[in-house]
Amino acid sequence: MRAGDEFSDEVLISHIVAGERELYRILIERHQQKIYSLGISFFKNSDDAADFTQEVFMKAYTALSGFQGRSRFSTWLYRIAYNTGINSLNRRQEFASLANEEDDQTGCFDPPAPDNVEQELLRKQAKVAVKRAMQELPERFRICLELYFFYDRSYEEIAVITGFPLNTVKSHIFRAKQLLKDNLSDSMEGGLP
Repeated sequence: MRAGDEFSDEVLISHIVAGERELYRILIERHQQKIYSLGISFFKNSDDAADFTQEVFMKAYTALSGFQGRSRFSTWLYRIAYNTGINSLNRRQEFASLANEEDDQTGCFDPPAPDNVEQELLRKQAKVAVKRAMQELPERFRICLELYFFYDRSYEEIAVITGFPLNTVKSHIFRAKQLLKDNLSDSMEGGLP
């Protein structure tokens, strides 16, 4: 175990700000995969997601002395990542859903292997239907829903990350669930892809 591995994020930050800059590597290692996955959500390709991840951690390092501990470090970091992603998207005018084939390689969201070929086919068809339905959601709904389900963020954390008022976050997630259900019902009625 390296020095610093046993410390909380907040303790590490106090040491980093005090001059032990090499400890920042531990924070990166702890949060890198989730920030990368958020990058995949925005850009849908590994190269842009890797660049995004690096940019987020560089911005976080530069602003680390301003971290006041009012929220968890991960929430603060997600706020930086969300703003970085949105700003980049505003320049590029594109957004892709979190559920994509790159995530399949990590196994993050895959259930255990099915017992037979029919179950595998149904799982793949359902995944395609969910992916399409998520892509049809308005961006503000989709990002709230992704943060809630895929990143296990609370309503309060999503409000901090996105800058939306708490009741707006709750409303967006509620509405996104309804729209997703409607979209999936339409897909089922029309037959899965």
